[in-house]
Amino acid sequence: MAPSKSTEREAREHRDRLRSYNARRTVHAHQHTRRRRDNILAVAAVLVIATLATITQIVYFTSGPGVPVPEPSASASADPTDENVGSVPSPAIAEGRAWTGNLVLNDVDLGIRIDGNLAPQAASAFISLAQAGYYQGNVCHRLTTAEQLGVIQCGQPGGASVDPGFSFGPLENVPADGIYPAGTIAMARAASPSSQSTQFFITHTDSFLDPSGGGYTVFGSVTSGLDQFVADIASAGVAPAADGSTATDGEPAVPTTITRLTLQ
Repeated sequence: MAPSKSTEREAREHRDRLRSYNARRTVHAHQHTRRRRDNILAVAAVLVIATLATITQIVYFTSGPGVPVPEPSASASADPTDENVGSVPSPAIAEGRAWTGNLVLNDVDLGIRIDGNLAPQAASAFISLAQAGYYQGNVCHRLTTAEQLGVIQCGQPGGASVDPGFSFGPLENVPADGIYPAGTIAMARAASPSSQSTQFFITHTDSFLDPSGGGYTVFGSVTSGLDQFVADIASAGVAPAADGSTATDGEPAVPTTITRLTLQ
């Protein structure tokens, strides 16, 4: 018996609805796959940008003119392979109090304050080295004049400054927002939080260092003379490269030496 016209029409309409349904499912599946792919690419891009930002910040203090390749040293993490190196000065040296004094760079006299309360280990290391005469005649080997980072970096072993052979951690008194106001005195370091040693930096402008990289121990501040430092040293910028090109990171155009450091 042949099917009725009504039955054929219903069958055709059913096939049309099925094709339409399958087409919508295919489109939906394609859109879902594309959204998932786009989300994965977006997350990957964010991770790459964050990683590059962290590496850029660390490179400021782990490479450049005269900076030695850091040796493995202690970290603030629980990694059992990380340990302090050498005879690290006792954190008790700072006596949990504020120390005041003068740091003279060339002829620029900077009044300074060292905080033995907020950063006892870093302050003790700095005080111990200062009392031993380590910083006397030490060359400040690095100046940065970037838009978000202006620092003078000093304390690298060399010449009369004999490497004391210690490095320490953990990090102390790190700004959570990554902001280091002009006049901040902080410990320089390599990738490990416990690669802190003799080198320190002073911000001559308000500066930002990405906190996702771990940050830097703030152990003091400049209380006077910073304007004179900017006028006499920082404003001259970085020494030109051999090819005559200019940069924002390198040896100061005005050779800079620690001519005196007193603390009390």
